[in-house]
Amino acid sequence: MFSHIQLGARDLPAMIRFYDAVLATLGLVRMPDNHDGGPCGAGWQRPDREWPQFYVQLPFNGLPATWGNGVQISFAASSQDQVQAAWRTALAMGAQDEGAPGFRPQYGQDYYGAYCRDIEGNKLCFVHACGLAYPDVP
Repeated sequence: MFSHIQLGARDLPAMIRFYDAVLATLGLVRMPDNHDGGPCGAGWQRPDREWPQFYVQLPFNGLPATWGNGVQISFAASSQDQVQAAWRTALAMGAQDEGAPGFRPQYGQDYYGAYCRDIEGNKLCFVHACGLAYPDVP
């Protein structure tokens, strides 16, 4: 559905540490540094796939990064345990709780998700739903 997602960062080293820890629980790995002429940043992907990719970077226009009101990044998890691990790790790394792991039947009969805001205020969701096809999730 998408090729990559980019989030702006104000404190790039802190954001990289946060996402290194959280995304590892979902089986994502940091990509090798690739200085393509754009702003400094880091990216993650599944070890066996090139796409999709997730990045945190300094904004290209040089202005401070801000979180988007109404924007949410949702990461697919392969199990309820993986949802819980990602959410717990995010909170341990300084995220703000926006909803503990649990079923959300209003979104789907088997929708199991957890919500938080990363250390710069971006809203995140970790979700597992058996009825959804997640070809990129091991």
